[in-house]
Amino acid sequence: MLLPAHVGHLALLRALIRQGASDGSFDPDLSGDTPEANDFFAKLKRALVTGYFVEASPNGKLATVAVPGYVYWSDDRKSSAPPVGFGLFRALEIDGYELWLAGLDLSTRGGGHGRELLAALFATPPGQKTHIVRVQRGSRYVQQLQHLLRDFGFHLVGDTPRLRWFIRADAPHALDSRVRDMIEVQRPLN
Repeated sequence: MLLPAHVGHLALLRALIRQGASDGSFDPDLSGDTPEANDFFAKLKRALVTGYFVEASPNGKLATVAVPGYVYWSDDRKSSAPPVGFGLFRALEIDGYELWLAGLDLSTRGGGHGRELLAALFATPPGQKTHIVRVQRGSRYVQQLQHLLRDFGFHLVGDTPRLRWFIRADAPHALDSRVRDMIEVQRPLN
């Protein structure tokens, strides 16, 4: 079951993101109490309050980017247990989204929870318009995610030094081309 994320979920999201970063599923800089992590979590807090992330655009100007998010329970929410997962989408310049961050508590992995989380996320309004998913290449779950994403219509388009890129089969051609061009420029040597 999913519910919209809000600022009251910040501690949970911080804990799950740090857990995932320690495990290799997110940027490792997010695992500790670093200036980069503190800046990221301050921006995430603002996003949970306002629904927008403020960042520098490619031309150097500040831009607001819609960041809808959800928290996930593995049951039907009849218990008082806290959420065990989350998903955050990020608006693209075109009409659509990227599944920007998603994760499960490590203790709940296995048993189909990843598939259930992705199914619930892709059933939301932003999930139905999601065209891109990026996965840390160093994640020990990259093969499982690649398999799951294929089941949801995403295919691998390439690797950059840190990320494996997936695009949905029905993504706009211009977006597909732009992602492929960007990957070609940043392609890893291995």
